[in-house]
Amino acid sequence: QVRLVESGGGLVQAGGSLRLSCVASGSIFSINDMGWYRQAAGKQRELVAFLTSGGSTNYADSVKGRFTISRDNAKKTVYLQMNNLKPEDTAVYYCALYAPSRVYWGQGTQVTVSS
Repeated sequence: QVRLVESGGGLVQAGGSLRLSCVASGSIFSINDMGWYRQAAGKQRELVAFLTSGGSTNYADSVKGRFTISRDNAKKTVYLQMNNLKPEDTAVYYCALYAPSRVYWGQGTQVTVSS
């Protein structure tokens, strides 16, 4: 029922920027907390940014000051603005929707930062 469709990933040079988008369907959305996660090759999946339905945010220390999570409830979309990208940001990025009974995941989008 709940579907998350991501876009915006790709290849970018170090120091560049990307904006990831995740459009939700099958959910009220405005009442859901949302998150962005990433998983680098050979690494555990980690929480990058978190945004509650009330607008509170949290970021991993590694991305503070560089990444911004935001949402547009009318469009049922959550964004991750990524600035000053570093090679260590290279990973598959996933959006997550927190429903009452479970977490729904997007398909993942590859972000590759070249040096």
